[in-house]
Amino acid sequence: MQIPIWDRLISTLPDPHFLQTYEWAQVKSKYGWQPIYLIWSEKSFKSYTSDQLDQSDLLDQLDRSDQLDLLEHSDLLDLLDQSDLQAACLILKRTVLSRGFASRLCILYAPKGPLLDWSNEALRNRVLNDLQSFAKKQGAVFLKMDPDLALGTGVPADEDAHEEEHGQVVGSELLRRRWRFSADQIQFKNTVLIDLSASEDEMLACMKQKTRYNIRLAGKKGVTIRVGTQTDLPMLYKMYAETSVRDGFVIRDEGYYKTVWTTFMQSSTFKPSNFPTCEPIIAEVNGEAVAAIFAFYFAGRAYYVYGMSREAHREKMPNYLLQWEAMKRAKARGCSVYDLWGAPDEFNESDSMWGVFRFKEGLGGQVVRTLGAWDYAPNPFWYKMYSEIIPRVLDVMRLRGKARTKQALE
Repeated sequence: MQIPIWDRLISTLPDPHFLQTYEWAQVKSKYGWQPIYLIWSEKSFKSYTSDQLDQSDLLDQLDRSDQLDLLEHSDLLDLLDQSDLQAACLILKRTVLSRGFASRLCILYAPKGPLLDWSNEALRNRVLNDLQSFAKKQGAVFLKMDPDLALGTGVPADEDAHEEEHGQVVGSELLRRRWRFSADQIQFKNTVLIDLSASEDEMLACMKQKTRYNIRLAGKKGVTIRVGTQTDLPMLYKMYAETSVRDGFVIRDEGYYKTVWTTFMQSSTFKPSNFPTCEPIIAEVNGEAVAAIFAFYFAGRAYYVYGMSREAHREKMPNYLLQWEAMKRAKARGCSVYDLWGAPDEFNESDSMWGVFRFKEGLGGQVVRTLGAWDYAPNPFWYKMYSEIIPRVLDVMRLRGKARTKQALE
């Protein structure tokens, strides 16, 4: 299987994220979003469509002389030879209304992008300038970005907390450029990362004593682990729906998750570490699935994205053994970091994620606080209108989504 050229390109940049991959773009394209791929080389800034990337993937399999014979323009050849690649960004574009006076308005979102060396002042100013111009030309209500740029590590006020200078500087620059810290944080702003470069014994030693005890307990109580296949997806979605109803969070319909899972699972047997993949890891008791997670992998990093469990056999601590097995599998794949995908905005018991955070903290990870999502609004009027109306619409949609999920289970 050929690695998409976009994935190969971004895997060479700092902190590449699976939400910036070609596969994620293809998932979102099935749900009303148009992917646009932006490339900054030493002297140029260009955008590409999915069709152009597909064409370049075919060209990439030809000799250089054949490429030149087939192409009248050099744009795609520039994409094939990015020895001077400096930055890249997947942008997702969505039209606000399909008709009427606002039909030309759109929203733009760069999930976990752009990708670049944020410490390079000249480069980041160039990228931000181009993004702002791009948003204006596209007629965007706003451009939202949430790069994986650290503001600091550790829980604030703790002895081991540390602030990252580059993240703080970028935040100040965004304010000067009239970007706004977004009220709508699509991804988790903070997370917990586990260092997989250590030995298994060292990783266990970093865990809290009770976490190590529960991992051993799960094994003694008969919890077993297996890697799932696509035939498990209906069962896994049902378990995910049960989890959402029990814990009070909103999920999408089954078709959406099957699209995400199958898109990434298609490449699960492909070996290069810069190929995006995912796999379901399932905990069972006496052959019955009682808990599961989906682990995603890309460019030396693993992500715990979806977790699900049943009430049955919770006392056997299957979730602890699941995470330990996921860490070992990620390490065996050559990953150096395991991202536990989410931590509280406010590190106190009032935060809704506090209980989940305490579980993740027990696994021995380090808190990383990132820049979060920021919006650039070329037209403040439309941004104000959108910001006031859409939250009300989303509240209604979430209530309906919870009701639909509960009804489907019943």
